[in-house]
Amino acid sequence: MATTKEIKNRIKSVRDTQKITNAMYLISSTKVTKAKRELEQTRPYFEMLKEQLMSMIHLADDVKTDYLIASRPVDSPEQEETVGIVVITADKGLCGAYNQNVIKEVQRLITEEHIRSHKLYVIGEYGRHYYLEHDSSMDEGFDYSNMDPTLDRAREIGDYVIDDFNEGRVQKLYIVYTAFRNGLTGGAPQSIELLPFAKEDYALDTQEKKSLSEITEYMPDVVTVFETIVPSYVKGFIYSAMVESFCSEQSARMTAMDAANDNAEELLGSLNLEYNHVRQGAITREITEISAGFRGQKRAKELQEARRK
Repeated sequence: MATTKEIKNRIKSVRDTQKITNAMYLISSTKVTKAKRELEQTRPYFEMLKEQLMSMIHLADDVKTDYLIASRPVDSPEQEETVGIVVITADKGLCGAYNQNVIKEVQRLITEEHIRSHKLYVIGEYGRHYYLEHDSSMDEGFDYSNMDPTLDRAREIGDYVIDDFNEGRVQKLYIVYTAFRNGLTGGAPQSIELLPFAKEDYALDTQEKKSLSEITEYMPDVVTVFETIVPSYVKGFIYSAMVESFCSEQSARMTAMDAANDNAEELLGSLNLEYNHVRQGAITREITEISAGFRGQKRAKELQEARRK
């Protein structure tokens, strides 16, 4: 059985750890609020950009560009195209199953879409360390953090992956990130195909398309504007995904730290109870030893007096 000193040391250790988890909870809460505010400030611009992009897809009947295809072919194991996957993970752990869920979503995408050749663009140190050990297809020159995401960083990432797409090193581009959902612990990982766009996903009837063409004019032409807007849209989507992932990470860390605090309180209760039992036992033992010593001395004194008589 542990001594009272050992138990007191454990109690002190748990309380010190609890201070750290409380601090991490408060820091994560502040970061979530800041990231959500930044996302709300930039979202209207990219939503408008997306609307313009969709309208051009409807008008581009005979447009030929690598960014747009008529329909998505049925995926099959025989496809030899290389698929680029932007994977957004955290830089650190202590956020529950957040990172593991992203990695599972990447594996699900590769399996269900029958992707035979892929190239991973991993954001976040946790994912980079994982794929360095488990997947040799990771682009090791792609080294970006997801800590405090900025639009400048999203532009750099967008330029990097779009260049690979334009140069034909990848023929498709996906992004796997954790969408932030209020009330959902840590968000939900999901995969989105960024490039190319498929016209069949944005079908309009004849009347809607006619109305759209009557009120919209693009200079010098639809193709030029479309190819100019697409990179901006992709960069905006990456930024949005980074911020949502960052919010989800902090939310997951808040939940994990809150659970750690609850566990610490429970452990402190058990340790305090054990400490009291051990302390009470020690006191009882000391009282017993004192009483036994007193009785022994009294008995010895009585025997000594009996011998004198």
